[in-house]
Amino acid sequence: MKTTDQFVIGVDFGTDSVRSILVHAGDGTEIASSVYAYPRWKKGLYCDPSTNRFRQHPADYIEGIEATIKTCLEKAGGMVAAAVKAISVDTTGSTPVAVDNAGTPLALLPGLEDNPNAMFVLWKDHTAVKEANELNLHAERFPTNYLQFVGGIYSSEWFWAKLLHVLREDEEVRKNIHSWVEHCDWIPFLLTGGKDITQLKRGVCSAGHKSLWAEEFGGLPPEEFFSTWDGLLSGFRERLFTQTYTADEAAGTLSPEWAERLGLPTDVVVGIGAFDCHMGAVGGQIEPYHLSKVMGTSTCDMLVAPMEEVRGKLVKGICGQVPGSIIPGMMGMEAGQSAFGDAYAWFRNLLVWPLENMLQHTALIDATLAEKLQTEIVEEMITALSKKAAEIDVSEEDELALDWLNGRRTPDANQLLKGAFTGLDLGTDAPRMFRSLVEATCFGARKIVDRFREQGIPVKGLIGLGGVARKSPFIMQMMADVMNMPIRIHKSEQTCAFGAAMFAATAAGIYGRVEEAITDMGQGFDLEYSPDPVKNRLYEKRYQNYSRLGEFIEQQTNL
Repeated sequence: MKTTDQFVIGVDFGTDSVRSILVHAGDGTEIASSVYAYPRWKKGLYCDPSTNRFRQHPADYIEGIEATIKTCLEKAGGMVAAAVKAISVDTTGSTPVAVDNAGTPLALLPGLEDNPNAMFVLWKDHTAVKEANELNLHAERFPTNYLQFVGGIYSSEWFWAKLLHVLREDEEVRKNIHSWVEHCDWIPFLLTGGKDITQLKRGVCSAGHKSLWAEEFGGLPPEEFFSTWDGLLSGFRERLFTQTYTADEAAGTLSPEWAERLGLPTDVVVGIGAFDCHMGAVGGQIEPYHLSKVMGTSTCDMLVAPMEEVRGKLVKGICGQVPGSIIPGMMGMEAGQSAFGDAYAWFRNLLVWPLENMLQHTALIDATLAEKLQTEIVEEMITALSKKAAEIDVSEEDELALDWLNGRRTPDANQLLKGAFTGLDLGTDAPRMFRSLVEATCFGARKIVDRFREQGIPVKGLIGLGGVARKSPFIMQMMADVMNMPIRIHKSEQTCAFGAAMFAATAAGIYGRVEEAITDMGQGFDLEYSPDPVKNRLYEKRYQNYSRLGEFIEQQTNL
């Protein structure tokens, strides 16, 4: 039974920062929040965008979770710390790391502190394209389709492709690695004081969607599947896991060390971790057959359905369908786009290049004023572009874009694909190009909905979650027009952290089922965008043009 004097903490590890929120377990009231930007990541350390390498140091995560939780407790004051009952975390994914037999990330060991291959391989790292392509071909040799529950195509963003790439590339990692662990599974292990990697509890979310774990296979695919792909993987299966857990279960309780570091009791429950989009869908009050779109740097599109209604249905080209991965007891399905907010940020950065590279060298204004001017323009750029783009009267033949600036996640993962613009002329300006880029991201979202429906899974509604959903009426209205469906916007910008808090309350036994936590702790919806039928008719024509452009680019990529 819920009570009004209990609190839980939800921790959301994003791409750029970690956010913790302290929440009232009775009604979901946010008591305090804190954000910590990863300092090493902010400096661009260990990353090389030209080779699609994006790595994060475990020290950023450790420092971040300690700083944010302590700040939340300081803001709350009083005796709140003594009434905290549980902590749950979500993270980006697939973001795995090499660990030793104690479960320590190799980048925390002497001599490997600055080795990118000893760090967490961030979700958007695409250095393993070659390995993913190999795996897709290799899987065809086996009578059992081991890719059937991940949409039939394995991505370079995922667990096994990244592991083999790191093993091939780095002898030091090969000598020191014992196992390979997702970020969302490692943080609970850290907080509970884990010292033996065999005792680490893996969530079904990461295991089913990224690691090829399935009950139908008796766990992971057999040893032969991996050893015959590459001998470097021989024996790794046995060093991983057989059992998985849902996010409403406990990983353990805070270790004495972490209890002291955070200022919390040792009986605080630590929940099983999961990916940000999965917990975000819960925090955003997902409903069966309503596509919950967590819209940030990329998108993750989550859908849940009763098991008995979708049994035997496999959706090709998505990021997996796993029982219990979002809501225990229901089928969880994941899709998404590799670039969404990242696409808009790319275009903004393109436009502000002169400011970043020339303004500091002008003699017309001092350096302080130049920096303030640059900051103001960068911060207002997307808003200003959106305002002007909304005024454009679009025709069927106007500028058209393709949103594959970071490859394509779904439908049908292919990280080799590139973005494109067509229909440009001397009348094309920045707002027109931006408008076509926004339209392309909405068309990419439409492709996902079409795929679900083509494969027999209805999409009855749309739920918009995250910063882009709340901050950009222009983008959300276009989304509704392109989809020809209303889209409800959740009140909270922090649905991922709220979802983690809901799971924490469930893992602590405050709620018997996470659905009860959703009902009592959910913040509700305060915006809704309805489609314009006139614009939808135009977008239907332009959507066909977008599809043809995509087919052409894909053909050129495959030549």
